[in-house]
Amino acid sequence: MSAHYADIKMPIKYIHELKNWPDFYWDQKYLANQLARVRHSQGRLIGQMEGLGFALRAEATLQTLTEDVIKSSEIEGEKLDRLQVRSSLAKHLGMDIGGLTTPDRNVEGISEVMIDATQKFEKPLTADRLFGWHSALFPTGRSGMSKIKVGKWRNDKEGPMQVISGPMGKTKVHYEAPEASRLKQEMKTFLEWFNQEDQNDPVIKAGLAHFWFVTIHPFDDGNGRIALAIADMALAHSENSSQRFYSMSAQICLERKAYYDILEETQKGDLDITNWLEWFLSCLGRAFEGAETILSAVLKKTRFWEAHKEEQFNDRQKKILNRLLDGFEGKLTSSKWATLGKCSQDTASRDIDDLVKRKILVKGLGGGRSTSYSLA
Repeated sequence: MSAHYADIKMPIKYIHELKNWPDFYWDQKYLANQLARVRHSQGRLIGQMEGLGFALRAEATLQTLTEDVIKSSEIEGEKLDRLQVRSSLAKHLGMDIGGLTTPDRNVEGISEVMIDATQKFEKPLTADRLFGWHSALFPTGRSGMSKIKVGKWRNDKEGPMQVISGPMGKTKVHYEAPEASRLKQEMKTFLEWFNQEDQNDPVIKAGLAHFWFVTIHPFDDGNGRIALAIADMALAHSENSSQRFYSMSAQICLERKAYYDILEETQKGDLDITNWLEWFLSCLGRAFEGAETILSAVLKKTRFWEAHKEEQFNDRQKKILNRLLDGFEGKLTSSKWATLGKCSQDTASRDIDDLVKRKILVKGLGGGRSTSYSLA
């Protein structure tokens, strides 16, 4: 889905038009058991990760944040290069992963936002901080071909802000945001609430914060990514830890249709957001389950290098083996090896043949230049 400006005011009544907005309420008794299960799973995951040791926790955090950045951008329709994202995050985390790739400015921007949200979760969320996040997301001042207001609330000069889907001429309006004239006060109310300690469970607060921010929709673009960063910030606060071992963004990306459906339903409903919070908690629970994939990848990488610690590898081999262990997209051919290793085709073939002889790589089906290789 995308957001745009329109000239026609829709007659549908949205949640922000209700008299008592934003006095949200929910059925705490109905959510109690589900919240308890989620908190239990959260505690077990954190405990499991704490037992891994510093190096493995750092690698798991890097893997998780890489997924967060890639998937939060994918939800918004932007595909980022995994290696660039990983390199950018590793640099900001002060990790030496070797073979750092110079990231594009837009990759640096979303990485900076995610690092700031999760590593500095204890600092207050302010309008100025949000403006900084927004400026980092759009370093050129444009969203695609369109020029947008960067580091400022939207002004609606081109009409009301609407969330739409479908081709031109057959668009469907899913939601219309509050008028720009309300934004200063709306965001003041939201930020005062977010920064205060209240009696709500911190995980409930994360779900409410995400919904509330994306409903206000204060920027020309990037509201979804910033809402996800705010939720991650609140979840980090709920654990009192900057280390991330699960990706809510990755899970929402997998369930994006259900996410958009429940969001639209709630934004067109009353101030009872029980159904939204129920979905958020369920999605979070599934994100904890997804953390097993990240943990498995981290342990696989550790076991691999432990098993081969007595062997010699050149720098190209180390770099590209790590790429495979981190989740190489597509098939690895000798041509791709030459590109990644910045070497000739003959050198790439020698590197690969050496690893095949040592039974570290195996040859796939096919022949010639299309022959692919994978870890044994």
